[in-house]
Amino acid sequence: MNFTFKALLPLVITFFILSVIIVLAMFLYASHEINYLMVMIGNGLFFLISLFVFRLQYMAMYNINPNVFIRSVIGGMLIKVIACVILVVAYYFISGAAFNKPAVYLSMVIYIVYLVVEVGTIMKLNKTKNA
Repeated sequence: MNFTFKALLPLVITFFILSVIIVLAMFLYASHEINYLMVMIGNGLFFLISLFVFRLQYMAMYNINPNVFIRSVIGGMLIKVIACVILVVAYYFISGAAFNKPAVYLSMVIYIVYLVVEVGTIMKLNKTKNA
């Protein structure tokens, strides 16, 4: 049940790859009127939320009761969805007329990328002998 950096490595690598892609896109596609600062903030927030949820699921994986893992997966999905809704609504009210829909859409794609990486990592760890 040792929560190590090795277990987090796929999420960290995903964060750095997405950050590099966002910075490159900022220079290559500057004329597309996308607020890349908001996309980068979304990347960082989804990374932090994914770390939190991943830790919950990782700890629940080693519980004797299998229902704990199922509850943590459902709870993690609920946490992420509520966080997404709160963040988009907050961005809408804070930005006002400067609300940038493409930045929100790109952030939702980033959410899906983190979801796929997180689920794949948890499934891979769950197949190990002592999980």
